[in-house]
Amino acid sequence: MILHDYDFDPKYAKPVAYFSMEFAIHQALKVYSGGLGFLAGSHMRSAYDLRQNMVGVGIMWSYGYYDQGRHEDRSLKINFIRKHYYFLKDLGICATVKIHGEEVYIKAYYLPPDIFSSAPVILLSTDIPENDFLARTITHKLYDANEETRISQEIVLGIGGVKVLESLKHHVDVYHLNEGHALPLAYELYKRYGSLEELKQHVAFTTHTPEAAGNEEHNIHLLHRFGFFNGLEMDEVRNITGEYGENFNLTVGALRASKMTNAVSKFHEEVANRMWANCKGRSEIISITNAQNRRFWTDKGMQSALDSHEDYELLARKKHLKRQLFNIVADQTGKMFDPDILTIVWGRRFAEYKRPGLLKLDFERFKALIERTEQPIQVIWAGKPYPFDTSAVNLFNELIHISHQFKRMAVLTGYELELSAVLKKGSDIWLNTPRVSREASGTSGMSASMNGTLHLSTDDGWHPEFAINGMNAFTIPPIDHSTPTEVQDREDNKNLMDMLEQQIIPLYYDHPEQWTHMMKRAMSDVIPKFDSGRMAHEYYELMYK
Repeated sequence: MILHDYDFDPKYAKPVAYFSMEFAIHQALKVYSGGLGFLAGSHMRSAYDLRQNMVGVGIMWSYGYYDQGRHEDRSLKINFIRKHYYFLKDLGICATVKIHGEEVYIKAYYLPPDIFSSAPVILLSTDIPENDFLARTITHKLYDANEETRISQEIVLGIGGVKVLESLKHHVDVYHLNEGHALPLAYELYKRYGSLEELKQHVAFTTHTPEAAGNEEHNIHLLHRFGFFNGLEMDEVRNITGEYGENFNLTVGALRASKMTNAVSKFHEEVANRMWANCKGRSEIISITNAQNRRFWTDKGMQSALDSHEDYELLARKKHLKRQLFNIVADQTGKMFDPDILTIVWGRRFAEYKRPGLLKLDFERFKALIERTEQPIQVIWAGKPYPFDTSAVNLFNELIHISHQFKRMAVLTGYELELSAVLKKGSDIWLNTPRVSREASGTSGMSASMNGTLHLSTDDGWHPEFAINGMNAFTIPPIDHSTPTEVQDREDNKNLMDMLEQQIIPLYYDHPEQWTHMMKRAMSDVIPKFDSGRMAHEYYELMYK
């Protein structure tokens, strides 16, 4: 079957299959959770823009990640609602994989390029009548909390994805693993290529996180029983993977099964090479910094005003975008925000190392900041905690509870592609607070900068490659990162509050011309270096060739 409806640019003719657990391509297709999916979505859009011979392979999650609602007390309510997608095409094929010795049937759905202007994507489902109830649940929920279900999902994505492409007679030269979730494909391909060295020539790997929790690990015997290694004998598994202990790390497995690995920022390249320095037999780790698709994320009115050098038009458009955001704030919270007031947004996945609550760490100082009447500020939080991470959900609810005290603080639910775009376009400051070296890239600030929102961040991820402090962004001063995390948090909080009170707020109100210049500089500097067209090109040049 021909999956593409466009002719390939000869530079990008090599056939690539891009395997990812999530793809954030459009608000209507809810098969993503956060940054990994946002990145994959932008990659698919730029592959389409550049006419690349690429196809995405993912999973059609019956219930998505989850839907954010509210309980009667306005705290976060986690809803799992079955999704239906009438714009996907049933490919009419049924592949099988063995999971825990049982045959599991996989149906494949097709997202054509012309629906959302993306490279074609194939989405796999086990939620079909041919399977028993247990097998059907494998593709119910993205990142299911049950370990055995999670392993089964990875087998479906990796081995099932390869078999579906073969059933379609779609030739693939390079299999790109966006994170280690699809690693079982390596053991399916090993049987075809016959040797580890030949296998490696066809596998590329992107590692995304220096967080230990993000580098998934399971008991190797459990993986073997479930069919993760595609029926290979344990002795052969150990020889191929170089793992002789009881536990198996998916990142290590992918490092040893690929010809090339990329980290997702220059700083992350340093961190990843230190992190995996003692991993024998691993592939070289280079950096290809993550990026976001300008066509999708940039407000056309803002871009037009920038191109025509009309400052009045730029500021008028920004004020309009702020009003659009504030309509959502009013609808969800009953609070009327003012477009003339400096507006700060923290919006992304709620993970502990990202420190969603850093701004309020010194609560009395935060209270004074949020209640000030001279040169006031407005603060909005949004994002999705993992639904089974009690501490992250509790922090989200704590922020909601605190917000009831302050008329210029809001916490929004429903953080998906659409709300993310409105927040990035309608904010003045995009706040990013990870502990340094813990955020591999963090792309949300890129799409915010594309819309004249200034990035205020610790010097981590992509930020050091972009930021010129006080010119196109704001950088929270560096601290000693060898100290205990509690000490780091207090120091970063103090530095953040000092910057807001002494530099950023006075600049916004007292020097509007300089603020406008920074907005324009941010919009100009973020393109083309952090547009995903650059990234998609680099993958072909540095990873696939």
